This record gives sequence, structure tokens and C-alpha cells, in this order.
Amino acid sequence: MKYFPVFLDGSKINAMVIGGGDVAARKIELLLKTTTNITIMAENVTDGVERLINENKLSWLKHNYQAGLLTKITLVIAATDNTDVNEQVYHEAVEFNILANVVDQPALCTYITPAIIDRSPMIIALSSSGSAPILIRMLREQIEKILPQGYGRLADFSLKFRDHVKARIKGIRNRRTFWENTLRGSIGQALLDGKHQEAEQLLIVSLKEKIAPPQGEIIFIQTLEGNPDNLTLKAHRALQFADAVFYDGEVNVELIEYVRRDAEKYPQSISSTLMLNYQHALELAQEGQQVIYLLSGNEELPSNAALISSGINTTIITNGN
Repeated sequence: MKYFPVFLDGSKINAMVIGGGDVAARKIELLLKTTTNITIMAENVTDGVERLINENKLSWLKHNYQAGLLTKITLVIAATDNTDVNEQVYHEAVEFNILANVVDQPALCTYITPAIIDRSPMIIALSSSGSAPILIRMLREQIEKILPQGYGRLADFSLKFRDHVKARIKGIRNRRTFWENTLRGSIGQALLDGKHQEAEQLLIVSLKEKIAPPQGEIIFIQTLEGNPDNLTLKAHRALQFADAVFYDGEVNVELIEYVRRDAEKYPQSISSTLMLNYQHALELAQEGQQVIYLLSGNEELPSNAALISSGINTTIITNGN
């Protein structure tokens, strides 16, 4: 990745926007979604910028850019039409380790602003690293169509009951399954319909039900030619719920990007066509973990007496064609 994705805590942002035109107005409006701790530096501003300043009680330095005024600023945006000024802003910001963005000049940016889908508190950020803004706009349109406006309610609800669920349901995988069933089922639908009290009552009832301890299993995924686009829905879901993943050098490493981030990864130095690490996989499964073993091609798996006698559930999934 050329850019490291990160979300900044708005309460700790002290921003400065240099410039007072229409571009500056758009940047100010975006910042206002997170913070009002914003200073505008411009001798003249448009009516739109002045309205934003007055309505939100923003600071306004009524002069054009002057060096030495970025003290305590954590993020600066240069939105002027003067190339020399923009460069000066960038270099001053870099000198003091201030996040800097010069509009439409990626070479003079220490960060870039992604396309944003706001379902607060849930935020989706999309970026092509500045290479294809039209493609990102198309992708954003697709996601907007399938993402209900009420999804933020699901996030708030999850936060409210997170500690209760954690105390009642043991095991990360059990909690993931519980939340997936909760948010995709009648409780999630009630939230989307604005029926908060009904959703809370349903959740309390579900938490009182007996929850079985996590059952370990081993899932072998035959990846064929290794094309991630050919992952079946079943294989994709298994990777998202994995606690541990084994793979050798013949497996397309791009598939690892589809694995749950906090799953343990175990790259194998010996090809799976020569030997499978049944013993380690079996030990993890006996601890209640969901273990994935990625295999290149679709060779028949060799029999293993220890695995058979263990009683651990095993599944073979073959990648789509």
C-alpha cells in the first residue's frame, strides 16, 4: 500500500485551512463533520466560507498565508490557487510534523482524503491512492445503494451491549457468530425499522439462552489456480471466521488478505503436496479454534489416523471456477 489508512480522533484535531474560496469551503464542511476546532487563514473569503465561520464560530485570521502561525496546529489544508504559497505551506508543515494536504497536488501531501460513506458512527473510507477518482466514485455509488441509512443504529446498538455480550458469551468465534446472527436477523431488522425497544428486549432474551462452548474444526480450502475472485461464499465466510490459517508457498498470498485480521497465520516451509501439518492444526482445533488449511490445486487429501480418531469435524471446500 502506498498510503497507510487511519482514522483520526476528531477531538484531538486542531485544523487550519489556508484559502477562502469554494475549494476551501468544501474542505471546511468536511472537517466540520468531525471538529469545530478550525482556523481559516485568508484575507478574503466567499460568502459560503464566511457563513461557515459565523455559524460554527470558527477562528479567522484575516490575512493571507504567513509562515510561523502553525504552532499547535495538527492538520493543515492548503486550498489556494497560488502554487508558491501551497509549496510554502507544505514545507512548513513537514518541518513541524504536521499533517498536510495541498488540494489537487498529491506530491505536496502527507495525507490524502478518501471518499467517505457516512453512517455515523460507522464510516467507510475508499481510496485509489489518488490514481482513479472516477473508479472510486463508481464504487461508492454501488456501496451507497446497498447500505441502508440506518446502519449507524446497528453500530450504536452493538457498542451499547458489547460488554454484556462479552460477559455472557465466551470465545471470540461464538461472539462473532452471535453478533452476525443478531445483526442479520430480526433484531437487526427491528433496529433498521427504528424499533429500538423491541430490539433490546429480543437481545436480552437471546442472551439468557444457553450458549454452547466453541467447537473446533478444520476446513481445507482447495484454491485451484488461486484466483481470489473465485472464492465461494462458503470459503469467504470460513476465512472471515478463522482463528488460525495454514498455507504454503504455492498458495496465492493474495488470498491471505481475505482472512480475518486477528487470525493467527502459519506459513509452511514444506509444500502441502509433500506433507500436511496435521498435528499442529489438530491441536488448535482441539482447543476450540476454527482452523483453515489453504491448499493450492485440488489434490486428494492424504488420510491421517490421528485426525480421524480425534472426532474433530473436517470440511473440504473447493474454490469456484
